[in-house]
Amino acid sequence: MRNVLLATLMLGAAATVPGLLSTPAAQEGEQNRPAAPAEAIDQDVIWKIRREATERSQIMRTLHVLTDVYGPRLTGSPNLRKSQDWLVQRATAAGLKNAHLEEWDFGHPGWANEKLAVHLVSPVKDSLVAEALAWTPGTNGTVTAPAIIVTPPERPTQADADRFFNRLRGNLKGRAVLVGQPATLDVTIDPPAKRRDDNEARAQFSPNPPPSPFGAPAAAPAAPADPKLAPLTADQFQDQLNQFLKDQGAALRVNDAGREHGQIRAFNNRNFDVTKAVPTIVMRNEDYGRIARLMANGHPVELEATIVNQTYPEGKTQHNVIAEIPGTDKAQEVVMLGGHLDSWHAATGATDNAIGVSTMFEAIRILQAIGVKPRRTIRLALWSGEEQGLRGSVAYVAQHFGTFENPKPEYEHFAGYFNIDSGTGRARGMTVFGPPTAANVLRPMLAPFAGNGVMGATSTRSRARGGSDHTSFNEVGLPGIGVGQDPIEYGTHTWHTNLDTYERIIESDAQQSAMAIAAAVYHLAMRDEKLPRFAKDQMPAHPGR
Repeated sequence: MRNVLLATLMLGAAATVPGLLSTPAAQEGEQNRPAAPAEAIDQDVIWKIRREATERSQIMRTLHVLTDVYGPRLTGSPNLRKSQDWLVQRATAAGLKNAHLEEWDFGHPGWANEKLAVHLVSPVKDSLVAEALAWTPGTNGTVTAPAIIVTPPERPTQADADRFFNRLRGNLKGRAVLVGQPATLDVTIDPPAKRRDDNEARAQFSPNPPPSPFGAPAAAPAAPADPKLAPLTADQFQDQLNQFLKDQGAALRVNDAGREHGQIRAFNNRNFDVTKAVPTIVMRNEDYGRIARLMANGHPVELEATIVNQTYPEGKTQHNVIAEIPGTDKAQEVVMLGGHLDSWHAATGATDNAIGVSTMFEAIRILQAIGVKPRRTIRLALWSGEEQGLRGSVAYVAQHFGTFENPKPEYEHFAGYFNIDSGTGRARGMTVFGPPTAANVLRPMLAPFAGNGVMGATSTRSRARGGSDHTSFNEVGLPGIGVGQDPIEYGTHTWHTNLDTYERIIESDAQQSAMAIAAAVYHLAMRDEKLPRFAKDQMPAHPGR
């Protein structure tokens, strides 16, 4: 099977590819553009990349260690630091140079859940499925608490919130407080496709992609003339609710996961301060709904919970993993690739984003193993703090590059950053921040992998930060490159949920992604010129300015 797969993956390689024209519309658009020099594609290197990727893949070994040994890897937790140390050691063993950790200031202690058990003890006995909310306290032993459901007002003003709290005052001491009625979820009759249609992907990554179906964002509603009538933000209300539950002596807060088939997404107390919340869990919708129905039909409910959480003051200092293949005549210039290593804590963080880390580590390992001598330095960066707002990559970019408006010396030497962070699905194309000519450069580099479903590249003018770490580069005007992937079960099942485990990974998809990324990184590192950037008078404005 391996030889058959290798033969299949070999289809489509070309010595030089001037562009990948996918549709008549794309071809027509290209006729109106100045002819670009043909990109030299090294067929011998592509052959070596394919062979190394298929015959000696290390992806699943890397994934196993990151998930089964060191998962979950919440920012600030001991597991994350252990995984970072292991990757530095492994990078050095693979022959990469300058493997090290770079510090950045998280500003919050680390946190980890060590033990959690929740049971229904009355009127019937059963174990319940739940996850702890990060940066909340444990129960200090086992607590048994009568349950109560409270229904917060929708979009409350401060007056609404005060009335809500006053109705509950004096009734919550020692109780397990279920916040909100259970979500009612329709059965999914027609689930979304797990693979992208080739024609759809081809159109998206063609030289002339179709316009976004979403249009311009809607304008924000006008604020009321009287500030007292303005609704509180969700964060403002939740801060007040958490403080109220704490002041009233509630034993436990219970949130409804609100997702089908036992899925739970457990994020964090946004203050990152365990003193500003009571022990808090997110319970699967099926158990939450059962408790609500029992209570609605006159059955008093009692819950028992044992939660052990730990905080780690040393977590205030966080790290990114860095390693590289040094360049030759253009060594001061750098091509980067990477993804975020941190994960949420409800599972082992396989699709988000251990497989992305494993894929990018594999891409640079492949290049090192086949002995390339890139002109530019190729640098791997594995971020922390992505799940808390891209903090690790933002800190790195600020330290090394500055911004378009206030650049540091390294800014002009940057040649591009490739990022992958959308689950196990194979790569289908790339989106680069820059003028259309930047996508024109990438498209021929990806053309040899059309047989693997890679349909090209497109460009974006957006400097908005969000989604994943490539936008930390886009925000400052540098060419971040996001890899688009087949969805598989990412948005529907695994993204940030308790189902995000090793078993959800498709090895062949990750292998195909690694080889396409390795080839693009290599060819970008070998070009005479860096990726085209916006000219000074064409650079989009910085968001918020």
